[in-house]
Amino acid sequence: MMRLVTCVVAALAMAGCASNVVTDYNSTTAFGNYNTWAYADDAGADSFMSLDGSRVKSALERELAGKAMKPVSAAEADMLVNWHIAKEERLEQSGLGLGLGFGTGNFGWGLSAPPPVRQVDEGKLVIELADAQNRQVIWRAASKRYLNENQSPETRRKLIDEVVQEMFTKYPPGLD
Repeated sequence: MMRLVTCVVAALAMAGCASNVVTDYNSTTAFGNYNTWAYADDAGADSFMSLDGSRVKSALERELAGKAMKPVSAAEADMLVNWHIAKEERLEQSGLGLGLGFGTGNFGWGLSAPPPVRQVDEGKLVIELADAQNRQVIWRAASKRYLNENQSPETRRKLIDEVVQEMFTKYPPGLD
């Protein structure tokens, strides 16, 4: 029994240390050459700014300022910033399954029904930084945490702030 408790505690501790973002980058890029930035033309990709879009832009601007990056017009920028919230569908079991069984000795019969399943639509944040001259992506981060419709505005803002902050702890790459 003690081994089981120890294994569960160790698994929870390791899960708490797991990163909530995944990053990728071009290893040949000299990230120190980028001092200015602007949003790419299609950043956000909506015809108007959504509430979450405003939250993402605010978090991005704060993190880039913290990296001593200066916002300028797209024509003057060294780096272009693009972001989107990728929609994903996930199946979620809710409730409990039911089961019934009977038997004697080493023989028995059982019947069970699985718990109900519902589809949940979620969104994960993806941020890409591209070289302004050749428009090639040089760094990309994607969240493993999701936004969903059931979250309050304050929860959504806090989640976006936390995710963007964690993403930019890995920029520029190689400093971890």
